[in-house]
This record gives sequence, C-alpha cells and structure tokens, in this order.
Amino acid sequence: MKYISTRGLSPAQTFSEILLGGLAPDGGLYLPETYPQFCENNLNAMRHMNYRDLAFTILSRLADDMPLADLRAIVDKTYTASVYRHTRAGQNAEDITPTVKLVDGLYLLSLSNGPTLAFKDMAMQLLGNLFEYVLAKTGRETNILGATSGDTGSAAEYAMRGKKGIRVFMLSPHQKMSRFQTAQMFSLQDENIFNIAVNGVFDDAQDIVKAVSNDHAFKAEHKIGAVNSINWARVAAQVVYYFKGYFAVTQNNTQQVSFAVPSGNFGNVCAGHIARMMGLPIKKLVVATNENDVLDEFFKTGVYSPRTAANTYHTSSPSMDISKASNFERFVFDLVGRDSAKMRELWGKVDAGQAFDLNAAGVFNKVADYGMVSGSSNHANRMATIRQVHAQYGVTLDTHTADAFKVALEYREADVPMLVLETALPAKFEDAIVEALGSKPERPADLAGLEDLPQRFVVMEADVNAIKQFIVEHTA
Repeated sequence: MKYISTRGLSPAQTFSEILLGGLAPDGGLYLPETYPQFCENNLNAMRHMNYRDLAFTILSRLADDMPLADLRAIVDKTYTASVYRHTRAGQNAEDITPTVKLVDGLYLLSLSNGPTLAFKDMAMQLLGNLFEYVLAKTGRETNILGATSGDTGSAAEYAMRGKKGIRVFMLSPHQKMSRFQTAQMFSLQDENIFNIAVNGVFDDAQDIVKAVSNDHAFKAEHKIGAVNSINWARVAAQVVYYFKGYFAVTQNNTQQVSFAVPSGNFGNVCAGHIARMMGLPIKKLVVATNENDVLDEFFKTGVYSPRTAANTYHTSSPSMDISKASNFERFVFDLVGRDSAKMRELWGKVDAGQAFDLNAAGVFNKVADYGMVSGSSNHANRMATIRQVHAQYGVTLDTHTADAFKVALEYREADVPMLVLETALPAKFEDAIVEALGSKPERPADLAGLEDLPQRFVVMEADVNAIKQFIVEHTA
C-alpha cells in the first residue's frame, strides 16, 4: 500500500514512512493510492469480530508494510477494557465502542470511554503506541507539534505522556476551551509535555502547525511530527468504529446505515467517507456543524469559504469552533476525481484566504454520490436537544453530540438505522449541562477535582517564529 499526496507533487510512500509526519512535503495530505476493498465475504467474516480483531483486519490492509505480528501486538495493547473503562452503566467495556439504542432505528455510538472522555482517544491511543514502536525500532526521537480546540490535545498528551523519545508541544486557543478540557491538558506535569495557550482561535493554532510543517528544513532538523488529523494514521484508526457501529445495528450486509457526525476539522466524518469507499454500506454521512457553519454552507451551496479568526465564533460546543477544516481536502480530492492539479488550484485559493466554488468546476453535483448531507445547530438548539434527549431517553448528551443529534433528526429515514457519533462524555462540558438541565453531569471518580490541580502552561502570541524558538529552546 502506497500513499500519495492530494497535491500530487510528493513521492508515494508507505504507511510507516508517513506515520510520524503530517503534511506531505508539497503541503498536501496523504491518502491511499487506491482504497482497499471489503467484499461481501469479507464483511460476513468481519460481522461478529470483537473490536481488536476488526481493527487488526482493517489496519492490516492500510499498514501492510508492518510485520503482522507487530501490528497485532500494538492493536491488542491499544484496545483493551482497562483503557476504555469510562462506560455508561450497563455497558461492557470490552465492546470498546458500545451502542446505545434510544428507539428503533436511532442509536448513539459510544466513542468517549477512553482516558480523556473524548472520541479522539479511539485513534490517539493507537497513534501513541505506533509512534513508540517505530521510534524504538529506528532509534529516533520526535517532537510532536499539534493544535487543539479541546479534545485532540488532551487525547494526544495522555497517549504520549512519559513515552521515550517523544516530546509534545500542544497549541490551544487561550481561554476558549471548557474548564475541564483546559484542566485535563494543563494539569499534566510530565516533562515531555508542553502546553502553549495561543492568543487567538483554533484556526490560528492550526495555521502555525501547518506553517512549521511546511518549513521542511526546520521540520527535518528538529524532527517535527504531527498528531492532528492531518496525520493519516489518526484517520485510519477512526475508520474502524464505523464498521463496528454498522455491524452492531444490522443483521446482514444488504442493509444500509446512516451516521451523523459532529464536524469541525472534518477528520471524523472523513473516516466515514473512507469506510464507505472501502465497501461499508453507508447511506448518508450527516455533517453536523455548530454556528461555525463553513462546512454546512459548502454542502448546501458548493461554495467553500473559510472564515477569518475574527469571524470564528466561540460557542458552547468549542471543539467544533473551526472555520478551516483541514481534512476537507481529503474528501475534495476524491470529489474532483483525484485531480492533483485542480487541488493545487483550489487550495492555492484557500491558502490565500479566498473561497472556491465547485459549481463552476462542474463537480458539486457529485456530492450526492458520496452520501454527504449537512445541517447546523446553535446554542438554543443544543440546549433544547440536551433537554429533549434527557427527558425522552434518560441519556445526557454533551454539547457536540447534541449538535449532531439535532441534525440527525432532520435526515432520519424509515428502515435506515441512524447512528449519532458521540464526541465526549458530558462531564467535559459541565457548565453547559448545568445550563441545560440544572444539575451537574456525572463525572468518573478518577477525574474528581481535576480543575483544582496545579496547571503548567505558557501563553504566547500566534507567531510562527516565536513558537519555533520555543521548540528549539525546549529540545536543546
């Protein structure tokens, strides 16, 4: 399996060769040259697999340059009940991603049972073990530079803390995450973890990560790696739970399923797109945004118009406060027929702060062929949805999952199960839950008093050179 860049100007490489990096040298994102296909017989064989076996079956197709025994050991180490232990009452932690049936045809896919109570753990725990394996095998070190709107950062830091040969430099928008998210990251005292609160919004932090990644000399000299969903391994790991969710709510492979996905950086729903391209019978992928509705605007109009930092809203679903979705490039690459020259033209506009219109390119009508639909939510919607779901089903949603649930109801179809992908446990967004329900959400006992712990972080301006200098000073 070789991986190519969406921009078409970088050499094809193997999974292990692209594992530690983020952007390709030409500024694009990696995707398989061709998607591996799972036929009817494959799906039948996979239907009754546990999560570890399913993950190994899928990842062995995508990481086929790794010795199978080594990959198997990494997968088995990653997906264990002891890691994904924060389950709801009545759920089996061994299921890793158990489903919650709300009513016939409507389900939650529980993705937030990991150490940081967010779906990012599903991929980040695997990534941490993959990084450790490759670095030990090659005798190398890596300095991970990432950006987070709340969940990626804590998931990465909990996956990488204390690992030999790894330092993590995590950028986050200063005072724009929930108190719980902030405390999860900033309370870590591990010497290999560096938290940098950037004066700005998530997109400013993400732009810095991309700028550093595109400085090839600096990236090579300081061994810069990536854990954001620009890293292909992150997306590959997320493909697995779409298969697991599909098998959990169907009886045979003639049935289709729709997934509603809270969307900010487009990585989560991009994994669903890839699962569909690999043969999973997905009817619709419902892209749910909050007030930062750039993606909803595109799927309704064909115009992709990223907002400036000044026009990005700070909302009660802060992990989706993103107006420039990195992984959207992977989907558009398939949408334009993998035309790399076209991608360079389109993202040349994006990088210059401009919009592009795929109606003019004559390809927007192909969106329907990929099952993509969209909708948006706002603060009033999510508060009402949290109250509705709690009253009807006795289940408390976090704010992001509430956005997805609201939009999912707009696209429900008879005889097509709808799975809403859970973003996080509600404990991460306590203030919003108190506003909606008048009471605090239940919190795992091992995270009691988290906000009272000492915090270790620095505040910096959104300045690429200053961030580079900070990395240099702390890797010397």
